[in-house]
This record gives sequence, C-alpha cells and structure tokens, in this order.
Amino acid sequence: MKIKNLIAIKKVKKNKLLIKDTKILNYYKEFKSIILNNIKDKSFAVAVSGGSDSLCLAYFSKIYSSEFSNKIHVLIVDHKLRKESGKETLKVKEILKKRKISSRILSWKGEVPKNNIQKNARDIRYSLISNYCNKKNIKYLITAHHADDQIENFFIRLIRGSGLAGLASMSVSRNYNDRLKIIRPFLNLNKEDLRYVTLNYFKTYIKDPSNKDQKFLRVRIRKYRKNMEKEGLDARKIIKTVENLISANQALNFYKNKALYKYVSFVSKNKCLINKQIFTEEANEIIFKSFSDIFSLVSGTYYPPRSRKVINLINRVKKNKFSKSTLGGCIIEKKENFILISKESKTRKTSYQPTK
Repeated sequence: MKIKNLIAIKKVKKNKLLIKDTKILNYYKEFKSIILNNIKDKSFAVAVSGGSDSLCLAYFSKIYSSEFSNKIHVLIVDHKLRKESGKETLKVKEILKKRKISSRILSWKGEVPKNNIQKNARDIRYSLISNYCNKKNIKYLITAHHADDQIENFFIRLIRGSGLAGLASMSVSRNYNDRLKIIRPFLNLNKEDLRYVTLNYFKTYIKDPSNKDQKFLRVRIRKYRKNMEKEGLDARKIIKTVENLISANQALNFYKNKALYKYVSFVSKNKCLINKQIFTEEANEIIFKSFSDIFSLVSGTYYPPRSRKVINLINRVKKNKFSKSTLGGCIIEKKENFILISKESKTRKTSYQPTK
C-alpha cells in the first residue's frame, strides 16, 4: 500500500473522534492540556460514578486515549452503602459499554459502615481504587472534581474552622500516597458545563439521591450558595479566593518540606521519628502541616485527621506528662528526644472483587 493511502486511513480514523461542538472542543482542549502536563505514563485510571461529571471524564479520557494511544482503566466502585448501589454500578457499566468504553467494577467486601456515610463512601472508593492501581502498577488516577466541588469544600471547611491547608481545598495534582497521584482536570469547569457534555454524548447519567438529602452538609451548602450569590458572592469570586489560598499554601508547603527533611526520619514505611527540636525551631503552622502529612503517610490514608484534632495532639505532645496516644490510625509515643509515630496494627481490611 502506498504511503499516501496509509496517511489517508489514519486521517479517517482520527476524524471519527473529532468534536464538532465548539464548546465541548474547548473543554476537551483544557482537559488535554492538564493531562499532558501532569501524566507522564502511558496508562492511568479514571474514577467513574455514573454522574454527569464522571461520565464526561470517561468520554474525554476515551478521546485522549485514542489520540495519544494511552491505556485507560475506567473504574466503578460499588461501596455497598446503599441497596441500589449494585444495580447502579451495572447500569453505569452498560452506559459506558454502549459507547465502547470498557470498565471494571470494584466491589467492597468489608464491613458496611452505618455512620458518616459520605466520608466512608469516599474512603472506601479511594481504598479500592488505590489497591487496584497498586496491583496494576498504575501511578495516576484522574477524578471529576469540578469548580462547584471546590466551592462546596471551601464552605464545608470554613464552617468546620479549617486552617489554610483546608481552605485551600483541592489542587489539580496531589499525592494520594507514595504510589498514586490524583489529577483533577475539571477544577476550572462547573457542573453545568460537564452535564452539557455528558447529555450531548451519552444522553443520560445516574442521579445520586443523596444529592437532594438535606441531612448532608454539602447539600445544605448548595442552598446557602444561592442566597449568597444574591448578595454578590458569586462563584468567580470564591474561586479567586481559593486560588489565592492555594498560592499561599504552596509557599508554606515549601518550608514544610524543608522541615520534614530536617526533623523527620522514616524507620520503615509505616513508622517514623520526629526530632522534638521541631517544636522550638519551626513556626506553629509548619509544625501543624508536618504532623498532618506524617499522619497521612504513616496511616496510608488520603486525608489527615481534622485540624482541631491534630492541633490538640501537638499541644499535648509538647507537655512533659504526655507518653502515648492514638490519632488518625497512628500511635504517637514520646521517646526521649523524639516522637515516634507508627501505624496502628488493627486496621480495617480493604479488598475488591473485580468484574470484567
């Protein structure tokens, strides 16, 4: 076959993936730019729940995979926290299949939590996905967090009295643990943008009933936002505030990382020693951020304990009477001139049952 004919065939294949809608094309270009700048491997995982935002993520990932020959692992989690979760995951899988997007369901096999449902759902989702990625040697996970999530997180943490790190909320790229990095390419897009794309391509999506349940703080905040917008506090201003906080937080992280290098020594993956000199030589915010990071690293969890609990623990550790305590899945002990932090031995097991 002549070279010209080969080129023609390639162009035909590529044309099948062309986006004719200018608005969707611009959204995809922004998505592509972020993925290119943050993911260096030829494979990555995609977290899909079935909502309009995550289905848009699956669609853009499919285009990106075809354009750059990447292997994508589309993962759906059945957390078992609602009776309908099993049927919903199968429905999501079918929606994707109709668009020739293969996916895998990860099912929770541990004890089903009864309280703090939204937090436990998030923890289960990340633990299952992280386990899968570790087994497949996948280093990147992309999620569909968007601008509305960013704003809601800001208000949730403001209500809870979070410090700078909490108010800075989500960044485009963040380490989940030492093996997996989370990339959020949609932080500049709002939910309506993503819904527009999903309805254009999939024609449908799964509606989560908890999104209308007033018992959840996140749902109530959506109602508060509408009232605040009437007073002039619109989404653009809030996002600008969050961006400024992120910038300040990044500056503090620079000094926090220097402090970790200077005062912290890891004995093993789940055990480290902190030199008590950190309390006299570093600012309180640097000490707080250092301990928060250590709790996440040692326990293997994405989120550290609440700011208030970390601060209370630090204040107790400084006192001469302190000897031992637990927090965030870690054991904290005073050892002469050092603080020993190690992972608790009794941890909840996480497992998954893949469905092809």
